[in-house]
Amino acid sequence: MPGLILSAPSSGSGKTTITLGLLRALYRRGTSVKGAKSGPDYIDPRFHEAACHAPCLNLDAWAMPPDRLRSLACTDDLLLIEGAMGLFDGAPPDGKGSSADLARILALPVILIIDTGRMAQSVAPIAAGFARHDPEVRVAGVILNNVGSPRHETMLRRALASTDLPVLGAVPRQTKLRHPSRHLGLIQAQERPDLDAFLDTAAEIVEQAVDLDRLIALAAPLPPRLPPSAGHTSPPPVQPPVQPPAQRIAVARDAAFAFAYPHMLDDWHRAGAEITPFSPLADDPVPKADLIFLPGGYPELYAAQLSANQTFLQGLRDAAKTTDIYGECGGYMVLGEALTDAAGVTHAMAGLLHLHTSFASRKLHLGYRDLTPLGGPFTEAQKGHEFHYCTTVHAEGAPLYQAKDAEGTDLAPMGLRAARVCGSFAHVINPAI
Repeated sequence: MPGLILSAPSSGSGKTTITLGLLRALYRRGTSVKGAKSGPDYIDPRFHEAACHAPCLNLDAWAMPPDRLRSLACTDDLLLIEGAMGLFDGAPPDGKGSSADLARILALPVILIIDTGRMAQSVAPIAAGFARHDPEVRVAGVILNNVGSPRHETMLRRALASTDLPVLGAVPRQTKLRHPSRHLGLIQAQERPDLDAFLDTAAEIVEQAVDLDRLIALAAPLPPRLPPSAGHTSPPPVQPPVQPPAQRIAVARDAAFAFAYPHMLDDWHRAGAEITPFSPLADDPVPKADLIFLPGGYPELYAAQLSANQTFLQGLRDAAKTTDIYGECGGYMVLGEALTDAAGVTHAMAGLLHLHTSFASRKLHLGYRDLTPLGGPFTEAQKGHEFHYCTTVHAEGAPLYQAKDAEGTDLAPMGLRAARVCGSFAHVINPAI
């Protein structure tokens, strides 16, 4: 089936809202459609799933090789891929992993969403510049966002007439489509009781503003998973799934631990692992398993509740005597001795690592990471990312990873490990193939 990439000149242009409106509008028309997200993101994909009732995966052109991206992107549905940041924005030094990278690899056209709220004729050189910047990245059309009035729309369309780029729609300025957000982005989909109403409103606005049939007509066929080998016309079989780190894996899953990549869990499951979810917030007992995985999320928002949930915490302590336990970012914090919330209140955690983390004084840590395991559940090098505002009050013990940033610069060793327990602030995306 065909696909499109929805991108923009910069962050804050309205990509997520328009993508959600398109997904819900096409779903309501009976179109078989699904979304994907470029780059590392846990929050937007869950909104995509709610909009069109289909799984949404991450397509990360920095962490995943081309054959992996093609394998994940292959679908029987129309695929709308929401870009991250601006079209050519990626990791330093050369923008690797950008939405443009993904467009090149998947040979898909780009629809440029431009926030026109503070411009008129200037829209033309912006659109033309992006369209001409790289001949391997085909900008196939434009959606105007944040349009102030019919007169404003007329000015914008007249300016763009000289570019030969089709204007697929003009979305008027709206207050109904604002998302509440917090320090890692939008609040999570499961935290919005009005989510369906919001998505329906977005769909109605997009249906009136965008020519959906013309948009679909611009979509291009997705390439095969791998190029056909010499002498054969069909592509090779689907790339085998990544091998699981254990046979029975218990995964924490609720509003405090929502940041697990579906493609990774799916790989483990397809390779034969048994995945058992449980909820620390509900104070569920820790399931019997060979590996307990605490993903990232927002434990700092629920620190008091988690600290009081002794069935969960004592279950971790008991399991650590015989079972491997691994935590990423928020899960790593909970494995420590204490977590201080934004109000400066310190809450006791599991105490399995000599670690105290704090949100009382926030500092942004952001970037891709090349990870070489020094222990823990992964035996080969991994590609990952770090994105949090937490500071470390103290950390004592053997590190979990040797780490480099996206430019290959050595970083301080990451994470901690003690006996069968380990974790770090890094989120693993894919093996370093």
